Amino acid sequence: MFDAIAPRYDLLNRLLSAGIDRRWRTRAIRTLQLTGRETLVDVATGTADVALAADGAARVIGVDFAGAMLALGLKKVHRAGQERRIALVRGDALRLPIADGRADAVTIAFGIRNVQSPEVGCAEMARVLRRGGRLAILEFGMPRVPGVRALYEWYFSRVLPFIGSRISGHGGAYSYLPASVGSFPPPAEFVTVLRQAGFADVRAVPLTFGIVYLYTAVKR
Repeated sequence: MFDAIAPRYDLLNRLLSAGIDRRWRTRAIRTLQLTGRETLVDVATGTADVALAADGAARVIGVDFAGAMLALGLKKVHRAGQERRIALVRGDALRLPIADGRADAVTIAFGIRNVQSPEVGCAEMARVLRRGGRLAILEFGMPRVPGVRALYEWYFSRVLPFIGSRISGHGGAYSYLPASVGSFPPPAEFVTVLRQAGFADVRAVPLTFGIVYLYTAVKR
């Protein structure tokens, strides 16, 4: 599915979020407090948007299972002249091809809900982080304000799948999106998952009325 939507993935991200997705990524990266010496692992890197935005890291390793996404990401990395700093690797979020404690920071943007076992995925991210290393996760949520929630649910369940299927040519992918968000644990439950995986100082910060949540944590 992700390979099928890869050619229009970046366009739809910008269009369906009205460009706000860039601000979400910038906010997430800022929480990592990068100094220019770190190795950052970006899980579910897709077309490498987070990897490219994390210009404060000395080295970025982006991991994804979708070959077509990585191929597009690699072109973007080359166009930016960042091939010496950014490496893209095909791999499984449940078995990251990274040694224990190799990373100073780990990110995953809108990917943890797609992992077959989020608990195992979080434990893997903790494994590759050094002690005291920082984690930043972006994931969709549901607004709490009733009026905003109703409007968002209409957009998310009706408008987004229609536009997504028309532009990508893959109806199932953009019907899957709201379904996967609806089945993902609410913020309080996911915070517990992160704590059980080995993280401390776990926080869930709502962004844009709670459409997205930014989860931050430090490895114990």
